[in-house]
Amino acid sequence: MAVDEQVLYSVKNVKKHYPIKGGMLQRVKSHVKAVDGITLDIYRGETLGVVGESGCGKSTLGRTILGLESLTEGELVFNGNNISKYSPRQLKPFKKEMQMIFQDPYASLNPKQRIGDALEEAFIIHTNLPAEKRREKVIKLLNEVGLKEDHYERYPHEFSGGQRQRIGIARAISINPSFIVCDEPVSALDVSVQAQVIKLLKDLQEKHALTYLFVSHDLGVVRHLCNRVLVMYLGQMVELAPVNKLYENPTHPYTEALLSAIPRPAVGRKRERIRLTGDLPSPSNPPTGCPFHTRCPIAKDHCTTEKPAWRQMDDGHFIACHER
Repeated sequence: MAVDEQVLYSVKNVKKHYPIKGGMLQRVKSHVKAVDGITLDIYRGETLGVVGESGCGKSTLGRTILGLESLTEGELVFNGNNISKYSPRQLKPFKKEMQMIFQDPYASLNPKQRIGDALEEAFIIHTNLPAEKRREKVIKLLNEVGLKEDHYERYPHEFSGGQRQRIGIARAISINPSFIVCDEPVSALDVSVQAQVIKLLKDLQEKHALTYLFVSHDLGVVRHLCNRVLVMYLGQMVELAPVNKLYENPTHPYTEALLSAIPRPAVGRKRERIRLTGDLPSPSNPPTGCPFHTRCPIAKDHCTTEKPAWRQMDDGHFIACHER
């Protein structure tokens, strides 16, 4: 789908810190800085990939953007509206515009509820359609994602993993949103089923003019699906670039290490695997200066004390690194 460069969602210095309590009085001792100062624009019609190691904050970022997690600090501006401090009632029309596809669709479904009833809930909340019209809408949705009319009567345990993910996708698009957070939607699926679900996501994006925030640890899927890629480390941004530019010319040492781990056919020149030493620091006690300096192969003394500025390398390519 073509990206029209119009900003749909603007994220400004967003932070999500979880308090760590202890002692008899359960006082706050410190915080887990899951997301720590993210600023970016998401363009209408694009698929923005978010990648990084487990625990880097990518899923928390997606949930915070959707309002499933409360903001610690920052602003969320959706379609020109600053929704950061809106009440639940004020947020209701915007909730209709923003949906989520979960990594584990089975966990997000009520095992005692028919799939048809689960999909009807969105129409009950956001529309005044009578029961007959709601059923027609749900059957149309099931057909659109590759399921059958008789699946309406079935329960979650009667479906395969790929079918359940199609149900999750149907629920996400049911009320015509413009923005969807895809939280590792294919990570639990077989490779052949992954390809089918990815094609479905692309077809639906084209048909419904959707914008995706695609959270994933599968760098091959990200390259195939996304227009731009944000690389996160310890809740912070380290690199952001158009997908081809990032994969062909990764600049941040952390991005280089991530991409070097992608399996490649043994044809021609092979990229040398970069193995990072040390463990991922705790987000409750992140390093001073550059968050990556404890594992960085090119770190200098000033990297330990000075936080690198977020700067533009060239058109659309941004990085936070002193040495590049």
